[in-house]
Amino acid sequence: MGKLRWGIIGTGGIARTFARALGQSSTGVLVAVGSRSKERAERFCQEFGVGRAHASYEALLADPEVDAVYISTPHPMHAEWAIRAAEAGKHILCEKPLTLNHAEAMVVVEAAHEHGVFLMEAFMYRCHPQTAKLVELLRERAIGDVRVIQATFSFHSARNLEGRLLKKALGGGGILDVGCYCTSMARLVAGAATGKDFAEPLEVKGCARIGPDSGVDEWAVASLRFPGDILAELATGVQLEQENVVRIFGSEGSILVPSPWGPARDGGSSKIIVNRRGEKTPREVVVQADRPLYTIEADTVAANIDRREAPSPAMTWADTLGNMKTLDRWRESIGLVYDSEGPDAIPAPVGGRPLAVRAGNRMKYGRIPGVEKRISRVVMGVMGHQVPHVTAMFDDFFARGGNCFDTAYIYGGGKCDSVLGRWVEARGLRDQVVILAKGAHTPFCNPRDLTSQLLESLDRLRTDYADIYMMHRDNPDIPVGEFVDCLNEHLRQGRIKAFGGSNWSLRRVEEANEYARRKGLVGFAAVSNNFSLARMIAPPWDGCISSSDAESREWFRRTQMPLMAWSSQAQGFFGGRARPDDLSDGNLVRCWYSDDNFRRLERAAELARRRGVPTPAVALAYVLCQPFPTFALIGPQKIEETRTSLQALELELSPEELRWLNLED
Repeated sequence: MGKLRWGIIGTGGIARTFARALGQSSTGVLVAVGSRSKERAERFCQEFGVGRAHASYEALLADPEVDAVYISTPHPMHAEWAIRAAEAGKHILCEKPLTLNHAEAMVVVEAAHEHGVFLMEAFMYRCHPQTAKLVELLRERAIGDVRVIQATFSFHSARNLEGRLLKKALGGGGILDVGCYCTSMARLVAGAATGKDFAEPLEVKGCARIGPDSGVDEWAVASLRFPGDILAELATGVQLEQENVVRIFGSEGSILVPSPWGPARDGGSSKIIVNRRGEKTPREVVVQADRPLYTIEADTVAANIDRREAPSPAMTWADTLGNMKTLDRWRESIGLVYDSEGPDAIPAPVGGRPLAVRAGNRMKYGRIPGVEKRISRVVMGVMGHQVPHVTAMFDDFFARGGNCFDTAYIYGGGKCDSVLGRWVEARGLRDQVVILAKGAHTPFCNPRDLTSQLLESLDRLRTDYADIYMMHRDNPDIPVGEFVDCLNEHLRQGRIKAFGGSNWSLRRVEEANEYARRKGLVGFAAVSNNFSLARMIAPPWDGCISSSDAESREWFRRTQMPLMAWSSQAQGFFGGRARPDDLSDGNLVRCWYSDDNFRRLERAAELARRRGVPTPAVALAYVLCQPFPTFALIGPQKIEETRTSLQALELELSPEELRWLNLED
């Protein structure tokens, strides 16, 4: 294979640094540059002897002579151009931070996965042999048990409020620009100390100076607590010079890394200083590098193209996602919110293009009486209200063909209704999506409160109607006919298209529909009870009802009543969280841990191996393949979880397989 042919997006200072590094690479060569102006691209090409100058980033990505791109634009542009590069089939090295926040990073990583391209966040120090040596020393317990990490990256820039470092619209501030190095180092060190590639902090607490004219963190600190009671002190800034070193303190000594972020920039030696308790003379561990720092980074990309990501201590996809989440938490703790993340903002789709359903998606659809729209068989549960995260999740789900969203009056104190409504309005999708709304939860389960909550939910949702309205609980003290009368009035007024009950006994559903038949009214169109492969041992919340038992399944088979199954994957029981020896998740243990459920988990995992799909997909397919209409409600927290869950749509399980999974054979 010949040299990797690089293109550079952006022509700033860091782009020049990378271009010089490629001149010393044995694996790659710079062949093209893209800028927003033809003149800048041509000047860059003249400086570095490159023949292909493109007057736009789009033109660079369309260049068939380019294999990989280095993205060196300002922070807010990283996500869009990384996604577009993936779509163009180009391998990607993107400057840090990969994106503005974790939500955008998920979308970028998913694009790399979908299009089968290499992706790495450009923390050049992670590719250097000094960092690998540091990890080796920690794993050898050179200073015993790691207890405290101190990491600082800070500098005093000119006070230019229009430059990227201090301009909020450009993602300015120290945390994203260089604090990201500190978080990545702390997570790497804590991981190495606990036998992992990286560790995620249990707590993140920060303080900062927010500039009154800049609106960004000009200098900031953070305290992190990791598993094993490892603590980290991070310091960063773009308006303050500090000592840019890393210190690690352990039970048997300490380590000093004098040049953690730019070791041996031009090649040659760097050092790590190890102080052992009781030893008078520190030990200098010298690390040799045969190439410049950025050249090593470029060569790391070329060496791992076929793997799609470089191994740790370089930044893996999971490492990047964890780092972005930590940065989000640091910014949240100091109250720094960028304009696209505000509670009243709905950011545009991350890829910079209008939202659309992807061609070739495998979503399946069903029908519920009264609802004219077809309804995706998998339903997205609206359980969060952080704007960047939920909009990224909604966009991805819709693009995969999902059009049904489950919300409720009580979720997030009403914020879940509101963020869903603003997303639907901003995307212009009301005629394309199905909103499953719920209300009248205990103790407000009566016709009067049902009405007031429905009207308030519609206001929050910014719509005149809910496609499906479910009573969130039942109140057996109220005659069922009063609920049916109330819901039919809302049906006549056009506020709902169909209705049903969530956590209703099947006996009460029968009573409701018998009352409706006698009175010439509309009855329940669907039921939303728990249904999953796992048996619910105890209800997660008061008043919950499961319909997974044989008698209930027979009732649904006989009546063909649609079932909108919540906790269709048993709250993550089939997703790798459940282990008989791990009792740390009390709610999971209380609701789902039993010998028979672990046998179901074993069988689901066995069938997943045979079919070449993740175990959660088998659990979800169990719900979707029942001999009656089912819609599976899922609550993914990551785009990856949505993707793996939707592989259930590709599985057809036979009646024999359904019985075997459920221990009936």
